[in-house]
Amino acid sequence: MTEAEERYYSPERWQNWLTRVEEEDLDLESEETGRLLMNIQNDAAIAIAKILTAYDDDTLGEEEALDELSTVHDIVMAEPEFESENEEAEILIGSVQTSLSCAFFAAEEFIVAGPAELEDDMDAYIRAAADAEAADDLDSALGYIVQVGTRVIDGEELDIEVLDELEFGLVTEWVNGLDSLQSGLSEPEVVEEED
Repeated sequence: MTEAEERYYSPERWQNWLTRVEEEDLDLESEETGRLLMNIQNDAAIAIAKILTAYDDDTLGEEEALDELSTVHDIVMAEPEFESENEEAEILIGSVQTSLSCAFFAAEEFIVAGPAELEDDMDAYIRAAADAEAADDLDSALGYIVQVGTRVIDGEELDIEVLDELEFGLVTEWVNGLDSLQSGLSEPEVVEEED
């Protein structure tokens, strides 16, 4: 394992979460399972936030930052392998991966091009993304949320109350992932893996 992997995120750390998910008696409607999902998501989002912070501090150059992001992406987005068939575990990890996918895209876009210039507030872009998703234009939907993500990385406050107006779907999950990234950027504390 490289020093960078140890610094930002490791396959072992991700595997520990997968093992924990597999061992838990999951109930996708329960508060406890929801909290576990958020802990996993926030833990990975902190790794993204640390890379962005290192890039912002000039500790990492553009290429290095993109490489580190790619490493964490490959760990978190890999097809989860469970010892036995476990539909709830697969759904839970799939939800974490969906939420974080946009955070990875936004981080990459921020490193390559900086924060997007928005013509309206972030809520309007989130609503536009939801409209695009409803019209099955997922590329446009993702594009809107990635732009919002670059603003979040730049320090603009994301208010997820806008999600209360929207149907649950990809856009709400993506925004949820940006919320985890925002938390990671403001409080980059490692989420403890509970025993």
